[in-house]
Amino acid sequence: MMNNELVTRTYDLERRLIAFAVRAMHLVEALPKTRVGNHIAGQLVRCSTSPAHNYGEALAAESRADFIHKLGVCLKELRETRVCLLMIQDLQLMKPAGKIIPLLQECNELIAIFTASRQTARSKSGK
Repeated sequence: MMNNELVTRTYDLERRLIAFAVRAMHLVEALPKTRVGNHIAGQLVRCSTSPAHNYGEALAAESRADFIHKLGVCLKELRETRVCLLMIQDLQLMKPAGKIIPLLQECNELIAIFTASRQTARSKSGK
């Protein structure tokens, strides 16, 4: 693989995380302005934007261990986002209900990507 391809793929994931966060923010704006809606909205804002921030930090990691740690933080926040999305779905806070499914699918794909990436980084570090 050429260096440009690696850079493009790296920033494609960054762009994908940013797009995911933006889509989540649009969902947040569509949630009902109730006590429950506001609570879940606030949590979703924090956890759905965090992976993009932490991935940016991972790209500038000071060591392989730091890189693996940052990937783990991304994964943790994506899993938290998934829980928020499932709560929104189960509470039927999003109308129409099917509107949340594509975002949930993207979250699951990102979880799979970060799980595999962290495992690969760990295997290359001998841990």
